[in-house]
Amino acid sequence: MIDVLRAGALTTVQDQGRPGWAHLGVPRSGALDPAALRLANRLVGNPEHAAGLEITLTGCELRFTRAVTVALTGAPVDVLVERRPSDAAPSDAAPVERGPVEPTHVERRPGDTGRPLSLPAGAILRIGPARAGVRSWLAVSGGIAVEPVLGSRATDTLSGLGPSPLRDGDRLPVGAPTGPPAPVDLTVAPAVPAGLRLALRPGPRQDWFTPAALDLLLRTAYAVSPASNRVGARLAGAALPRALAGELPSEGLVLGAVQVPPDGQPLIFLADHPTTGGYPVIGVADDVTPLAQARPGTTVTFHGPQR
Repeated sequence: MIDVLRAGALTTVQDQGRPGWAHLGVPRSGALDPAALRLANRLVGNPEHAAGLEITLTGCELRFTRAVTVALTGAPVDVLVERRPSDAAPSDAAPVERGPVEPTHVERRPGDTGRPLSLPAGAILRIGPARAGVRSWLAVSGGIAVEPVLGSRATDTLSGLGPSPLRDGDRLPVGAPTGPPAPVDLTVAPAVPAGLRLALRPGPRQDWFTPAALDLLLRTAYAVSPASNRVGARLAGAALPRALAGELPSEGLVLGAVQVPPDGQPLIFLADHPTTGGYPVIGVADDVTPLAQARPGTTVTFHGPQR
């Protein structure tokens, strides 16, 4: 078991998502950076599809009732392992202490991101706030073994499928390890960029906008809004003028769709996006993974697809 001592701003269980259900109104969901979670799983000896934790901005604190190997990828964070040498590991049936634990006379050792880290039974893992970027991904040997829904353990924050976001005092089951940790000393994480440049393909409702709108979208900079989340990254900047007024019947949406509400400010859909929507889609971003680390205020620019 994992005891959640401090859940942080938003920590969710994520895997590679639940593709293939959009016809029933169920989005893929899953880690906002699937490659980062796959790497963390490889580092601890898990299959790439195993479930881990996606940790947002403020970090979290966890206690493990058995010895495990963990690995963190994504945003750079400070990692600290704490253990009372004289204490026995808490049993799986022990009551959970709510809130952070402040042990005395403990062994403390720092950990690193991007490499396997062995924890003894009873250890407390303290993951600090992101020094840059927004999100980290934590893999645990054996994977997070919550009950799957439609073939995935991912938390979908829009539909409510999968486990709820973590709260202080929660307990998470851990599966049996399936392989040894990876024999690596270090992996190199990509730097968090100060600004993002996303490739954009024409959308199905480009004709709902004036000829100047697409040119405006491709030639001006936008900023990520504080209202962004796992559903979508809201952008603030030049409003995109419409050529057609009125309502549009709901139609299918895909990951990366750039939808434009009546205020003219574009919205880029991310992992927990709805499968249908009624605002016109002016374009589709090829790769939205970089938005997983985009803090509010991050500059976003678009360019046409490379030929």
